[in-house]
Amino acid sequence: MDYYQILEVEKNASKDDIKKAFRQKARKLHPDVNKEPDAEEKFKELGRAYETLMDDEKRALYDQYGEDGLKNAGYSNQGPFDFGFGDINDIFASFFGGMGGGFGGGYRENPNAPKRGADLRMDIQIDFMDAMNGIEKEIKIQHTEPCEECGSTGFDKNAKDTICKTCGGHGRVQQEVRSMLGSFTSVTTCPKCHGTGKSPDSFCKKCKGEGGILKNKTIKIKIPKGVDTGSKIRLSSEGNSGKNGGNAGDLYVVLHVKESEKFIRDGADIHTVLEISPAQAVLGDVVTVETIDGKVEMSVPNGVQNLDKLLLKGRGVPFLGSKDQRGNHYVTVKIITPKKISKDEEKLYRALYGIQKQNDKPKEKIMDKVKTALGK
Repeated sequence: MDYYQILEVEKNASKDDIKKAFRQKARKLHPDVNKEPDAEEKFKELGRAYETLMDDEKRALYDQYGEDGLKNAGYSNQGPFDFGFGDINDIFASFFGGMGGGFGGGYRENPNAPKRGADLRMDIQIDFMDAMNGIEKEIKIQHTEPCEECGSTGFDKNAKDTICKTCGGHGRVQQEVRSMLGSFTSVTTCPKCHGTGKSPDSFCKKCKGEGGILKNKTIKIKIPKGVDTGSKIRLSSEGNSGKNGGNAGDLYVVLHVKESEKFIRDGADIHTVLEISPAQAVLGDVVTVETIDGKVEMSVPNGVQNLDKLLLKGRGVPFLGSKDQRGNHYVTVKIITPKKISKDEEKLYRALYGIQKQNDKPKEKIMDKVKTALGK
């Protein structure tokens, strides 16, 4: 299944192109209009394609690894991780004002039909190394759970089914609006019963008509290797409870990764600084370097220059959605000149470079040496 083919757009299509293509195909494929047996499945595929290609992270992963890459990274409508725009009904509603709203108003929502609960967001902070290695973490959340008193309907089981007097039980009211262009009729949700069609007197006293009770809960989440600040983890059905038997919403955990004192992260690459002596730079050496995997030995070639970068291939950040691929670790060399040396060290340096002490014998003036070197 190719998401670009489903939407009939090019692989370099802009988000505006994708939105336009989605609108056009959604009108044709929506089950309220298209009566073919596979219309519903095609409409769902269209929604998955749209959600993926409208999200920069998901689109990049899909372009590189396809659907398998999305599944491995948890970017799935059914999986625990998701960075998308949510339910396809929500997407369609954002374009057409509700399911069926774009087809001449023939569809009217049943106020007592099952309603999905609201999505929730929670921000947490994790350590740098936990982001590199992955971690299982406990978090405490607060969400609504179905009211047992009313069975999540929001109405008192013992109360009479009193019809709302404002809307006559329809859940909507009509209002005539006059303007410079003439008069027209507007249909809006009843302000008294909020679309239920029932009197507020019949609401459940325990949940006050909400259908859910606010509760605290502790849950465990698995944070995969390689996440970064801004990464999101979707916990399915851990949002607020639905109403009238509707599904619960989702909980989106947004991650914030603390900076490391040892490592600098640049996408999937890691950068560190290695301080060496002039002798190590001239002769080369084998040194110990700390990586996100622990300490490893690395060869410093002879003649290395200050600020040269040495490569530790595959020692960087693990790629989301891949078990084996990783970035690189770059070590920037910094040659440190000692400020103080012993007398023995001074003799060795003078012997190495042929430099004599000033008191050993009279020396030419520095300008005379320059003139001699220039042949003047």
